[in-house]
Amino acid sequence: MTDQIKFTLDGKTVTASKDETIWEVAKREGTRIPHLCHLDKPGYRSDGNCRACMVEIEGERVLAASCVRNVTEGLVVKTETDRADKSRKMVFEMLAADMRPREESPDDQSDFWLWSESMGITGSDRFESKFDAGQHVEFDISNPAIAVNMDACIACNACVRACREVQVNDVIGMGERGSHSVPVFDLADPMGNSTCVTCGECVQACPTGALYEKTLMDDSNKKREIKEFDKVVDSVCPFCGVGCQTTMAVKDNKIVQVDGRNGPANENRLCVKVALAMITP
Repeated sequence: MTDQIKFTLDGKTVTASKDETIWEVAKREGTRIPHLCHLDKPGYRSDGNCRACMVEIEGERVLAASCVRNVTEGLVVKTETDRADKSRKMVFEMLAADMRPREESPDDQSDFWLWSESMGITGSDRFESKFDAGQHVEFDISNPAIAVNMDACIACNACVRACREVQVNDVIGMGERGSHSVPVFDLADPMGNSTCVTCGECVQACPTGALYEKTLMDDSNKKREIKEFDKVVDSVCPFCGVGCQTTMAVKDNKIVQVDGRNGPANENRLCVKVALAMITP
């Protein structure tokens, strides 16, 4: 008995395995579906909480989150209907309503703003912002390498999964309740006073810049300053014999950003050694 099934994706019959999600098959077939809480990296499970990747399935009353919906035999999926498009735009507009304008965001080139730009979303005049309601927003620069700007957080919990399930450090969790939910470090400690080892996995996972490398930011650590690199070089971390693969961004002959690259030793991940090297004069 084969595990391969056939279903219809945007009018085309495609073949997939039963353990694949609609999002994974769509990517393989060249269809781009917006996503924020879903990370297309080894070790990450899909969560489906941001609802940015909604698609329409024939015969079903409600839309489905494509990153957590597995394919089944005979499924008829439509990714580009007016209903799905309207739903995604509504999600991004509501999230943008609770964020500062793009020009004031920590990273105006983040996945969130790039996806928003592709949909023509720049903000919202319809929904009340948490800033208008006087909600307290945390700004924390106690960590020597990472700035925490929770005014850009969308509570997608990608950083929680990065810390707890991928790196297994279990420092970050979700605190508060309902619309006030935000990631916290240990028992809501400042990041620099927590048990965080500064591996940077949460920064790589964050789709908005709420967690960001200080090396790319201005002196206030509130906004990305370095937006273009002189070059980007694939390399291997030299600190030990493990052989973690990296991608290094260089500006003015100085390494300003190091991201993990997918390799057999590290699968995109990095350890504290790289972050500490970044902040060493």
